[in-house]
Amino acid sequence: MAQKIIERVDACYEAREVPFGKVYEWHPAYVALECDCGERLILTAASTTTACGRCGADLGVFVHDLREREDRLPDRLTHPWLNDAQARVQQRLRDEITYLEGSPWRYDDVTADNG
Repeated sequence: MAQKIIERVDACYEAREVPFGKVYEWHPAYVALECDCGERLILTAASTTTACGRCGADLGVFVHDLREREDRLPDRLTHPWLNDAQARVQQRLRDEITYLEGSPWRYDDVTADNG
């Protein structure tokens, strides 16, 4: 039996701004399938289902593929906060050059000891 892929979504973090920082929410990869028998399924790398519940068609190859893809994700996708931290440091350096000390547009670290 053959299955038709209806939708394939790659894994990613969704970043959301909150007061004083960001929150990162993981969204695993998934594949939405339609089996020849008409059964619709959604599979992720964590799926324990490897066969169609209606006709018994083997779906293990889809789960295996999702696991393989998630194992090979680049760091920029699996650890986006590292890139964000680097971008914030670079922005702060640009701001310090652009805006003079005391400017309302300049970021002042309230935790720094300014003596």
